[in-house]
Amino acid sequence: MTEVRVGTVDVYVVHAGGPAWRVLALQRASSGTRCPNAWETVHGTLEPGETPEEGAVRELREETGLTPDRLYSVTVQPYYLQKMRTVQLAVVFCAFVSADDIVLGPEHQRHEWLSLEDASARFVWPRERDALRDIRILLGAGDAGPVEDVLRVR
Repeated sequence: MTEVRVGTVDVYVVHAGGPAWRVLALQRASSGTRCPNAWETVHGTLEPGETPEEGAVRELREETGLTPDRLYSVTVQPYYLQKMRTVQLAVVFCAFVSADDIVLGPEHQRHEWLSLEDASARFVWPRERDALRDIRILLGAGDAGPVEDVLRVR
């Protein structure tokens, strides 16, 4: 039987300094990892007993060396992980950061700060484009406006 599990997080990293937002895109390493050379957002598996918010902050730190100034919950994206025979639910976050110096973890070989449009075109997964659209709609003013109390995690 297939299990449904909240098991992963996606963290879209936004640097909002300057006239336009910049979104962080990470290129996976060319060997020794899944999806070699694919461009994606920060993504990772939750550790046992870890909340999605805790996992988002940890994955952000491990994959980029960054800490969020503000963190928002945006949506949940389902996908099927055939090796585990589970439908995984990825909790999607947006992390606003003021720093832009990246320290890549071993899973990635390159990074680029891109416009929302360029990041959307670069990301390999269609759900990443959907999440960026939701982020623009919900957080386009720099915060969540009247739903700040619901979406802001920290």
